[in-house]
Amino acid sequence: MTRIAIIAALPGELKPLVRGWQHERHLSVDVWQTRHNNVECFAACRGMGTAAAIQAFSVLEKKGKLDMVISAGWAGALHADFEAGKAYRVAGVTDLRTGERYVAADATDNDPWLVTSPRVADSAEKRRLAAEYGAGLVDMEAAAIARLAAMRGIPFECVKGVSDGFGENLPDFNRFISRQGQLRLSRLLLFVLPRPWCWPALIRMGENSKKASQNLAGLLLENIEIPGDQSNQNGDSNLSR
Repeated sequence: MTRIAIIAALPGELKPLVRGWQHERHLSVDVWQTRHNNVECFAACRGMGTAAAIQAFSVLEKKGKLDMVISAGWAGALHADFEAGKAYRVAGVTDLRTGERYVAADATDNDPWLVTSPRVADSAEKRRLAAEYGAGLVDMEAAAIARLAAMRGIPFECVKGVSDGFGENLPDFNRFISRQGQLRLSRLLLFVLPRPWCWPALIRMGENSKKASQNLAGLLLENIEIPGDQSNQNGDSNLSR
């Protein structure tokens, strides 16, 4: 039996993938599970950031030996080559805090590199990360998952869907993220309601996040033998290497 773990930050990132899977909640971690032929697949999310990713990994690890770990979910584009709504395989991950680098299994020269940051990157930070690290994408969890996988000798892969394109002028989300890595949506709404100039970018982000989740699910279902509703995936050019 091959056991695959998929770890994301938020349920919305996994929603198209885990439709119909068995669901449970353990220690504030949402866990989904399915089995097909000789493959058992688990998916989990706890929230944004390193601490939440470590908790999700820990819960899945207690279910038994893992044969592969995949960091999945939304990411920000660091330059215009990476389109909002599309999903990409990632060649490897750089931890912004430590400088550690982790190469993903089966990486190719055409796959983008990703930087994991402790904060949501604004447009100025995105430009800096692209210039200094030569990366195409940024997230908040992948490096933590890659580190845990490396420590245990488990193959690591990373697939990301772009929720916010390069150049989008979005509110500072960091002020609305709790210590547990949860987005305080009510506070965000109270902030943006009297600021209508923020609405178009947020609406685009919502639409692109949905597309990114669908394409992310399609990319994962292409590569692991698990049941899934592929009719809901946009299986066109939005699935990218």
